[in-house]
Amino acid sequence: MAPRILIADGNLAAINQANIAAGGTASGAHYADVLRGLDARLEIEVTHPADAADPALDLLRYTGVAFTGSALNVYDMTEPVTRQIDLAKRALDAGLSLFGSCWGLQVIATALGGRVHRNPKGREIGVARRIHRTKAGIAHPLLAGKAEVFEAICVHLDEVAELPAGMTVLASNAVSDVQAASYGDAKAGPHAWAVQYHPEYDFNEIAAVMTRYGPRLLADGLFADEAAMQRYLADLRSLHAAPHRHDLAWAHGLDASTLDRAQRERELANWIYSIIWPRWSAAQ
Repeated sequence: MAPRILIADGNLAAINQANIAAGGTASGAHYADVLRGLDARLEIEVTHPADAADPALDLLRYTGVAFTGSALNVYDMTEPVTRQIDLAKRALDAGLSLFGSCWGLQVIATALGGRVHRNPKGREIGVARRIHRTKAGIAHPLLAGKAEVFEAICVHLDEVAELPAGMTVLASNAVSDVQAASYGDAKAGPHAWAVQYHPEYDFNEIAAVMTRYGPRLLADGLFADEAAMQRYLADLRSLHAAPHRHDLAWAHGLDASTLDRAQRERELANWIYSIIWPRWSAAQ
């Protein structure tokens, strides 16, 4: 026996299919692969609340719930959005531990009474630069093993504008004040760790997302033209295939915080071994 984790895929099926067509993976499936890579013993299931509610879903079967990224916007409050907020509320009411990546942070913060808005500083995509741990984040187990200042693969246009009561900011950067946050007691009861970036992403996944977003990135002026964007995407895919390519790492100003898989996924590993396994063991 081992802990059971539920992954809530935040994307609609059409977006997941578009991501696959762009060379990536469905959000929930990719997240599951990453968690299994960190610990093959975990029992992992994927649900798709953006597409439909699962009336048979018994949250008491799980130790934790992970919310993936999504192309949705929380403030639209459409049914695909509200179903995920409701799922987060139910999971917290059940006393589970939650982990949120990007959209997942926004869903969890909203479920707890916070507010999300479109970031007035614009889109943060590719690599989030110079994320620094706050005073609360320096000794926090979510960021154990991370540098005091690090970078992370990311894609988001929205951000947490108002924190819910009881949520603590653990990391920030110049684009978003809330890059990592925690809520609740790690040992028991409702609990959440969440980040605005994507610790589960590799360079191939972000290349697929950016391919899907291509026209918007050009319209935002992030690339001079289509050729420049394609060169950048080709470099990302090359780094995925050969992360030790010093020339590409130097050209794009990247370090081990994004190039090294263990460092990239550290937050998820910390959740599994600091929260999920101890909670599961205590319940046996």
